[in-house]
Amino acid sequence: MPDSLVERRSIDVVPDAERHGTAFSQFTLWVGANLQITAVVTGALAVVFGSGAFWAILALLLGNLLGGTVMALHSAQGPRLGLPQMISSRAQFGVRGAIVPLLLVIVMYVGFFASGSVLAGQAVGELTHLGDTTGIVLFALITAVTATVGYRLIHALGRIAGVICALAFVYLGIRLLDRADLATLLHDRTFDVPLFLLAVSLSASWQLAFGPYVADYSRYLPRSTSARATFSWTLAGTVLGSQWSMTFGALAAAAAGDAFIGHEVSYVVGLGGGAAVVTSLLYFVIALGKLTVNVLNTYGGFMSMVTSVSGFRGRTTLSPRGRAAYIAAIMVAGTAVALLGKDSFLSSFKDFLLFLLAFFTPWSAINLVDYYAIAKERYDIPALSDPNGRYGAWRWKALITYAVGVLTQLPFLATHFYTGPFVEPLGGADISWIVGLVVPAALYWLLARKDTDRVPDRMILAPDQTEPRPATAR
Repeated sequence: MPDSLVERRSIDVVPDAERHGTAFSQFTLWVGANLQITAVVTGALAVVFGSGAFWAILALLLGNLLGGTVMALHSAQGPRLGLPQMISSRAQFGVRGAIVPLLLVIVMYVGFFASGSVLAGQAVGELTHLGDTTGIVLFALITAVTATVGYRLIHALGRIAGVICALAFVYLGIRLLDRADLATLLHDRTFDVPLFLLAVSLSASWQLAFGPYVADYSRYLPRSTSARATFSWTLAGTVLGSQWSMTFGALAAAAAGDAFIGHEVSYVVGLGGGAAVVTSLLYFVIALGKLTVNVLNTYGGFMSMVTSVSGFRGRTTLSPRGRAAYIAAIMVAGTAVALLGKDSFLSSFKDFLLFLLAFFTPWSAINLVDYYAIAKERYDIPALSDPNGRYGAWRWKALITYAVGVLTQLPFLATHFYTGPFVEPLGGADISWIVGLVVPAALYWLLARKDTDRVPDRMILAPDQTEPRPATAR
């Protein structure tokens, strides 16, 4: 196991000698990644767009559980394969065909980097008295440096942020309930199906968007780590952290009304009571929480860009200079989008979440059906880097299924810039994400279940790997 804090690996397989940690590390990372201001805004959106807090909180919980389950199933692949998440997509889409979902994943990372930078930039700007624009740029630079150091620092940051942000959210929750009566906030029990499904979609999309990179942060776990332990701790961490933040957001929006819209950061900080020290600490907490998840987005974007390029160039290793260049590209693109879109954040973010969902649910469905039901965890790791090998350059069954999965969602999709024809007959409900999971999962199973020529008899490891040992709970 290397002593250096700076990570050497990129998209290459993590050797068994460098594996470390326990599955519990996934719990601390994902709690820390979700106890943050953007998750608060996501929960608030359910109320801002018309739902009462009572049903909004229940709908958000349902979405977090459903989306979190899919996300945690991806996480369980990390210890087994020792690879970043999107590399395994080559087994389904082909070594070069995987670039199709990868390009959309990169757009996602840039979008989440930008949306996080808007809110964190407000906090940094207030903390430093330099303004939002300077705050966004400073935050982006700190994010890039942290992502460049890599895996160990990311997990350490998650642990620290989890504890600090948990304490801050307990304090903010107490302050919120000092201002507003909980029974009054939950009094409206009017049930509206479209609004309920909108809230489910918001939280489910939040979780599903982690899917393309969640295994990046479990791939260093020892190969003997059980899939059940990795799944369970990931699910527990991501649901607890996100539901905590989103519940707070829903209650804050119900209490504040129009005062919350457009002033999310200042309202949350204002709950602290106005003392200068407390205000500064809360701005710091907001920036720290966003730093954790923005580093994940930057690191994941870097992995996805390298994966895309390596599918055509054939290289799996990367120099420190190359690593820094990829991360800088993500930072510059995300910062530019943040600066351009910072004045219309709330409505744009809701549409961004729902639009992303249409592109990532088919990918999740295909990846999970292939890994758990068809290949049954048996992949040829060296062939994932060889376009002339077992998986080929392009696998049209997966690509066609992916396209069908995206297209079948469009009639059910509801955003400001596009609303499908089936939304109105359903009372305005957006069920596109359900269609996007079920249709491609069934279609891919039908098309690929007899395609056994690409499935080895057992896991084929890289030359410097050992045979997998029986899994034990950790």
